[in-house]
Amino acid sequence: MRALIFALSILVIAAAAPSARAGLSTTPRETATSVDTASPAGETEANQQTEDQIGLTKAKRRDVQRRLGRLGFGTKVNGKFDDSTRDAIARWQEDHGYPKTGFLSPVQHDALLGESASTTETGKSDHRHGGSRVRHSRSVGGPLGVIGSAVGGLFRR
Repeated sequence: MRALIFALSILVIAAAAPSARAGLSTTPRETATSVDTASPAGETEANQQTEDQIGLTKAKRRDVQRRLGRLGFGTKVNGKFDDSTRDAIARWQEDHGYPKTGFLSPVQHDALLGESASTTETGKSDHRHGGSRVRHSRSVGGPLGVIGSAVGGLFRR
């Protein structure tokens, strides 16, 4: 049985060799969509009225505060848009070319949600979940991982 596993390992290595020499791929790959942070033409300046149009509940306000924090615009996460949160929103607006008002418009709210979602997808988010550290596997993946496991299995008892 061990000889069979060893032979299969050699076949996998031989089969993977041509693809390793193929070089760079010319096939276009999907990339994360960029968030357009420029102020759209015709958008009015954000104020309390435009923010009220979004219909932010306390839970949604907390979500906005968390997202601002993930993007580097830290504020207290309490579900209330107090001075600290207004300042964080204003800094985010200034950084993205929006008028610095401290209030969100529906367009800005969507841009903030999209931006923070894209950073999460690309791995820029916080590495904690539920109060515990995320564990990352240190094993080698792909064909080498399979071969390593098979060869390691040959010599382990």
